[in-house]
Amino acid sequence: MHRVARTGLLLGTALVVLGLSKVHAAAHDYDFTASVRFGWALAFVGICWVALYASGLPDLVRTRRTAWFAAIGAAAASALAFSFTQLVLGSELLPRSVVFGTTLVMVPLATLSAAASRDAESRTAERDRAVVVADDCDVDALAVELGRAPERAASLVAALTPEEARSVDPPRRPLVEAAERTQATVVVLGRDAQADEDVVIQAAMLHARGIRVRTLSLFYEQWLGKLPVSELERVSLLFDIGEVHALRYARLKRMVDVVAAVVMLPLVMVATPVVLVGNAFGNRGPLLFRQARTGRGGRTFEILKFRTMTPCGNGAGATTVENDPRITRFGGLLRRAHLDELPQVWNVLRGDLSFVGPRPEQPHLVDVLEAKIPFYAVRHLVRPGLTGWAQVKYHYGADETDALEKLQYEFFYLRHQDLGFDARIVMRTLRHVLGLEGR
Repeated sequence: MHRVARTGLLLGTALVVLGLSKVHAAAHDYDFTASVRFGWALAFVGICWVALYASGLPDLVRTRRTAWFAAIGAAAASALAFSFTQLVLGSELLPRSVVFGTTLVMVPLATLSAAASRDAESRTAERDRAVVVADDCDVDALAVELGRAPERAASLVAALTPEEARSVDPPRRPLVEAAERTQATVVVLGRDAQADEDVVIQAAMLHARGIRVRTLSLFYEQWLGKLPVSELERVSLLFDIGEVHALRYARLKRMVDVVAAVVMLPLVMVATPVVLVGNAFGNRGPLLFRQARTGRGGRTFEILKFRTMTPCGNGAGATTVENDPRITRFGGLLRRAHLDELPQVWNVLRGDLSFVGPRPEQPHLVDVLEAKIPFYAVRHLVRPGLTGWAQVKYHYGADETDALEKLQYEFFYLRHQDLGFDARIVMRTLRHVLGLEGR
């Protein structure tokens, strides 16, 4: 139902734009599909889709009120963006009746779609009822993860250790009984449970009844979008990486990076004098912040950002922390709007960064983490990114616990790396940027 709601919203928006355009063409006696307005109508559809996705519609809004506000915001943003485009080009690309008529219809359409998606989410949460057979530490970690922001909703309805799940005598099968009692729809087996023949036999019986069976690692991937800590050592080298093993993808990704960076250069040029003026009032000091980071192949490069902190530290550590006192008032504004990241477009052009990839860390942190976290260096087989799966799924942090948490998401990205996944990450990043959810 999630997919149906999303598809209905996107197709409905497209039909409204094209339908209103066709009506206007009929009223003014011209062939819409043969005119230049047909191309601009498709462009306007794309703008509306981006605005809807960036506002979290239809599947990320939680209440009817937030759905209305999100829908109004998306409609207004679409109209303003297209109106600004017309103003810059000095031409009426589409009739005002099409632009504003579309925005009026978008609001109820998006709200209804969000309501359908919320209903589907409620049913999904009830449908995905998991029984887990694993060690206590794995069960506790999984319970915490399911309470955060899973990719697919699920609830933990029962947990057994491998010893508890094993049959005591032939007539009694604890795993089967637990699944029946809780009306489970998925059984999750940890590492030790997978090696226990009796537990696997019971899982096979449940599988034959239509209950899904997943390893802990696969459940993490499909429901949480990450790899579990307990599996990092075992699987970290046992999968293909797009940039390493799929050369066509690697070339296409680099081409996309270069084209996107060239397109963004004018934005950097426009932002630079604005930042200079802002710095004069609330962020005195050099324009750019430069820092060594570890890139692809372990090579060190200098990352560029608009400076957001005082040039000299005041006792805080070299690594930025939450509510860092070194962040200036204007610098905080740049961070919340993510404008401080714009100079990294130059790093992308030079090949230091990609738009999507693991977060580039400071060399001294990399040395510490490589010594403490198994296979941490695998993340350096690809270019680091301006944004990444770990950045959109996990809050900003810099200690070893945060690094291990982010590595689980980064390995998931490396394992599933392709252009479609990259586009998905970029769109989620756009949601954060437009929502001003700065670090």
